[in-house]
Amino acid sequence: MRQYNERVVLQAIRLHGELPKADLARLTHLSTQTVSLIVNRLIEDGLLLKLDPLRGRIGQPSVPIALNPDGAYSLGVKIGRRGMDVLLIDFIGTVRERWAMDYEFPDPDTLFDALQQILRAAEARLGDGAGRLSGIGVAAPLSIGGWQSLLGVPPAQARAWQEVDLSARIALMTDLPVHLIKDTAAACVAELVAGRGRSMKSFLYLFVDTFIGGGLVIDSHLYAGAQGNAGAVGSMPLSLAGPGNTPGQVLSAASLLGLQRLYEAAGLDGLAATDERALEPPWAVHTRVWLRHASQAMALSIVNAACLLDISDVIIDGVFTRDLLSRVIAHVEEALDSHSWEGVQRPSIRGGTIGSDARALGGALLPLYASFAPDPEVFLKTGAAPTPNPA
Repeated sequence: MRQYNERVVLQAIRLHGELPKADLARLTHLSTQTVSLIVNRLIEDGLLLKLDPLRGRIGQPSVPIALNPDGAYSLGVKIGRRGMDVLLIDFIGTVRERWAMDYEFPDPDTLFDALQQILRAAEARLGDGAGRLSGIGVAAPLSIGGWQSLLGVPPAQARAWQEVDLSARIALMTDLPVHLIKDTAAACVAELVAGRGRSMKSFLYLFVDTFIGGGLVIDSHLYAGAQGNAGAVGSMPLSLAGPGNTPGQVLSAASLLGLQRLYEAAGLDGLAATDERALEPPWAVHTRVWLRHASQAMALSIVNAACLLDISDVIIDGVFTRDLLSRVIAHVEEALDSHSWEGVQRPSIRGGTIGSDARALGGALLPLYASFAPDPEVFLKTGAAPTPNPA
């Protein structure tokens, strides 16, 4: 019970910012004496800090209590089909260090060798603080070797991932706890905890990278589904099936892979899809073609989700620039205008706030919540402080 109430206090500060003990007692429904004992203990443990007193008010100056950025650290690893990103974050979620590795398609042995070197570099970066690493959160597609024909990957190279147990393989490199989550669900976690999703009760989340994917939040909970793949908008069909006709999927029209291939077919650098060149000549003409098809595919997935889940909000994010994100949202809104909304409420479309770091950041947040949140299975909102155990 003591540990639970300590986590309640930590979570209240994480959600509401620096607070005096009296405000903490009011938010957590714990007695002032209990909060004082907990705060003093957490300060001794290096998890909290006393800030300078707030003066200029009637009575004794109050002393705000804040999370100690150096109280704990976490590593987030995003393993994608075109690159790996690793983030080292501190106790308040600030990125302290980042590492990146690009490739055409990941080779397991090469990737894990590189990751092991990065883990050593992270420990060296922290020095004496390495003992405060809470764990490693790994964000990766559920099937890295999937859609190999669309990616143009040799079958043998794609099959190599079928024999890889990501958690077990990374656990061999470290004594730290390893947490595994679908990459787009991890991005959804980052938006839920650190972005616009903090103020939304339920929303569908779309993330555009090499492939488009998604996540789902219902009643302030990240909903994983029976197979951990809830919100998999990329796998939604684009049309009706028929004899001898297998419809394409949303990811075939709304993924950045399609935009990159439009560039490459025109003799242009495909990497421009993720930078400012995407909206500049000569790339812009191809970007407009992609926007038209991608927005129609996204709109179809949003309509279906709205009918099934009765969601009021959709958040779209991706690895592209914020300017291109704005264009995507505008085109999606226009595509939604072409659908009938009779019998269903049209959701609001909003831009995500995290961007390309979302998957690695979401992964890094998992160990922190597992170690320090009252309920590690739920990502709590700012609307109410968690209820403590009065014992």
